[in-house]
Amino acid sequence: MTDPVITYHDTPTKGRYAATIEGIAGEGELTLSKVSPTLIIADHTAVPDSMRGMGVAQALVARLIADARAAGRKIVPLCPFVRAHAERHRAELADVISW
Repeated sequence: MTDPVITYHDTPTKGRYAATIEGIAGEGELTLSKVSPTLIIADHTAVPDSMRGMGVAQALVARLIADARAAGRKIVPLCPFVRAHAERHRAELADVISW
């Protein structure tokens, strides 16, 4: 299996990460809302059944965190999947998660 290819689409108030895997139908997504230049809310993560168990949602969250860190942003983990990940990794994500 190949790693997911993740793209990011941006608007002034929203953002959307999309993940695809070659040869597999569907697209995983993670959406966010921009509160300010330094604060974003992770709204929603979804992965189609065709991609379940392939680490796609985990890859989307990793990209969100890496991008937020690089841009000096904090993430409010409203999405249950992002929140669960953040709670499991509280110590290493303390710099980027805003509770």
